[in-house]
Amino acid sequence: MPIFVGAGTSSFMKGSDGVGFTRINTTQRNALTAVEGQVIFNTTSGVLEYYDGSAWAKVSAVLAVLSSVSGNIFAGAATNLTLSGTGFLASNLVVNFNQSADNINVNVTVTPSSDTAATVAVPSSVYNNVTAGNVVTIKVTNSDGSTSGTVNKTAVALPSGGTKTTSGGYTYHTFTSSGNFVNTIASLSTEFLLVAGGGGGGSGDDGSGGGSGAGAGGAIDGTATLNVGTYGVVIGGGGAGGQRSGGGNVGTNGSNSTFNSNTAIGGGFGLDNGATTVGQGGGSGGGGFRSGSVGSGTSGQGTNGGSGAGAGAPAAGGGGGGKGGGGGNATSTNGGSGGPGINWKSLGTFYAGGGGGGGDGSGPGGSGGSSVGGNGTNGGTQSNNSNHAVANRGSGGGGTGGSTGTYYRGSNGSGGILIIRYQL
Repeated sequence: MPIFVGAGTSSFMKGSDGVGFTRINTTQRNALTAVEGQVIFNTTSGVLEYYDGSAWAKVSAVLAVLSSVSGNIFAGAATNLTLSGTGFLASNLVVNFNQSADNINVNVTVTPSSDTAATVAVPSSVYNNVTAGNVVTIKVTNSDGSTSGTVNKTAVALPSGGTKTTSGGYTYHTFTSSGNFVNTIASLSTEFLLVAGGGGGGSGDDGSGGGSGAGAGGAIDGTATLNVGTYGVVIGGGGAGGQRSGGGNVGTNGSNSTFNSNTAIGGGFGLDNGATTVGQGGGSGGGGFRSGSVGSGTSGQGTNGGSGAGAGAPAAGGGGGGKGGGGGNATSTNGGSGGPGINWKSLGTFYAGGGGGGGDGSGPGGSGGSSVGGNGTNGGTQSNNSNHAVANRGSGGGGTGGSTGTYYRGSNGSGGILIIRYQL
C-alpha cells in the first residue's frame, strides 16, 4: 500500500521500491512553514534535507578528507599552502591551524579551487608565533560541517646570513664581508651576484703620462639550487692605489670573492708602477699606460681595459674595464673613462665599474664607470687621488694625472659583494 510522507507530488511506496519524500525545489522549500524534523528531497541541490528547528541541513553530509599539504610553514614569514583531498565542496572551507605549545589555534575560511584542492595563506597569527621545529596540525571542515583528519607540518626556520631584507616578493641576503649563508630550505632556487674587489688605480708620472684606471672586480650573475646546509662566503677587498716613487710601490689587484664553488676574480690594477708598462689582467683588466698593452678581463666576468694615449707627450692613461663594457681609450691629454658596471636585476644599483684614467698636461681625468668606479684626476693635479671607488661595489680605482713634477697615488678600488635572492 502507498505511504505518503508530507505533501508529495507522486506516489511513495514501501517494500522493494523504498520510501519516498516530498520533492520540491529550494524556492518552494523556503516558502514552507516548516516544523522541526520535517524531511524533503531538494531538487535544486539534489540532496535529502531536514529542518532542525532553525535551518535546513543535509541528512547525510559530504565527508571532508585532507590527504596532503604541500608548501612550508616558516617561522617569521608568510607563505601559501596547497591542500589536496576530497569533499572540499564549493565554498566556505574552514582550515584550522593548531600548535598547543605556541598557543596557536586559528581558523581561516577559503574558497576551494575544486572539490579536491584549495590554497590557504598561512595567517600572521601562525607564522609570527610558531617556533621553528614545532609541529603544526592542520585539518579542514567543509560547508556540510564534516571535519577531516589531520596533517602535520613542521615549522621551518628561515635562511640566515649577511644583511637580510625583503622587497618585491623576494628575500635578499647581502654580504659585504666574509661569513656564512645558512640555508634551511630543501632545493632552494636562488639568484645571486658575486663580485670581487676592484683593482687600485695607477700613479701618474712626474713628467708625461697619466696613470691608468684599474679594472673592476669580476662579476658573476648566476643561479643556483641549494641544498640545506652552510655555505661559506668570502668577499674580496679592493686593491690599493699605486704610487710610483723612485720606481717602487706597485698598486695591487683586487682580491677574489667566492661562494658555492664560484670564484670571481679581483680586478687588475692601474699603471704607472715604475716597473712595467704591461696592463694588469683580472676580473676586468686595468687600462694601458702610454703605449703599453692593456689588461685583459676574465671571460664571463669582465672586460679589457682601454689603451693609453701613446709613447709621446702628452699621454693620458686608459680607463679600467667594467663588467658592462671595456675601458675607454685615452686621447692625448684626456684620460679614458672607466668601463660601465651592471645594474643587477634592474634594481637601480650599479656594480663592477672600471676606474677612470688620469689626464696629462692640462687634460681632464676620465670618469669612473657608472659612477661607482673611481674618477681619474686631471693632468697637473698636485695631490693623491682621493676619488676612491664606491664602497662594496667591486669597482676599480682611478689613476692620477701626469705632468705633476712628482708621483701621486692612484685611488683605491672597492671591496666586493655577494647578493643572494629567492622567493619563498
